[in-house]
Amino acid sequence: MIRILRRAWRYFGAVLEGKLEELADPRIQIEQAIEESKRQHALLTQQAAAVVGNERELDIRLARTLDDIERLKASIEHAIRMEHKARSDGDEKKATHFAGAAEAMAGRLASVEANAGQLNEMRVKASSASLAARAAVEHNARTLRQKLIERSTLLTQLEAVRMQERLNAALSSVGELAPAGDVPTLDAVRDKIDRRTAIAIGRGQITSASVEARVLDVETSMIEQQGLRRLEEIRRSIDLENG
Repeated sequence: MIRILRRAWRYFGAVLEGKLEELADPRIQIEQAIEESKRQHALLTQQAAAVVGNERELDIRLARTLDDIERLKASIEHAIRMEHKARSDGDEKKATHFAGAAEAMAGRLASVEANAGQLNEMRVKASSASLAARAAVEHNARTLRQKLIERSTLLTQLEAVRMQERLNAALSSVGELAPAGDVPTLDAVRDKIDRRTAIAIGRGQITSASVEARVLDVETSMIEQQGLRRLEEIRRSIDLENG
């Protein structure tokens, strides 16, 4: 049961992560990626600086050690000459003193030369590490510059996509949005004009028919009057009493 719940939780977690990924603002994601690249570059630069600094420190220590070696050699040579002079002068005590000093400095010289050898080995390794660190920083800098160029390109593409989406939404809304109740559409105005035109034509036709009917009535009445007059004339012209 616990295993099933864990699987379900991982599944819903993956689904939720996918949904959040879809809803995330690409511009923010681009900036986050660039900031992460900058952070990594800064960290790499800091580490490289430490490596280069270690090389420089070894250079300084090695140079100082080599100076110590030269001074010890000079001191030993001086002690040997003083020992030789003292023996030549018959001063065995002084000769023994200078011989002991030369021997002590020779022991010190051996230790310093061994230290110099170790420092030189460390410096060689540090130099290789420094070259690798410099190369890594330069490579990462080129990568970061390329990402900055890609960011500009992606932001331009993103803006173009958003403009196209706004245009598509505007074009879609033209057909989807109904006109306001107080704003007539052209189709409604056209129908109204056609309806008024038809009514006007119908009324005109009716009016014309009425006028023609009245004219016909008048003409018919006149003809009837004329007919009656003619009938009366004919009656008067006929002498029924004499006929």
